[in-house]
Amino acid sequence: MLSYGSVAVALVQRRVMVVQASRPHDECERYLDVYTFTPSSDRTFLVSNVPCARIDSNDLLAVFDDDDVLTIPHDVLELPQKAYDEFNELSSRKNRRFDAVWAAWKGKFR
Repeated sequence: MLSYGSVAVALVQRRVMVVQASRPHDECERYLDVYTFTPSSDRTFLVSNVPCARIDSNDLLAVFDDDDVLTIPHDVLELPQKAYDEFNELSSRKNRRFDAVWAAWKGKFR
């Protein structure tokens, strides 16, 4: 499923984030140990405030090929444009879903 250092997009604490596997994981494992990254600038991601997380394997949204990720210095990732566009699409889709739920909830109490 994920080898050491594999990069993916996942839901971490209800936020869409770029994650990197901190160890190899089998397909039968329910939880994944990952390092979390937040967007910094165009296609560059920095380690988040809580760099290590354990996430449910169902929270993986997309796994990038090993060729798709450029690692710059320590604790920084740079994604190619295609992978960055996919991250943006997944992130905006999640935001639209939250906005729809919020609008429905708000309309319920008017």
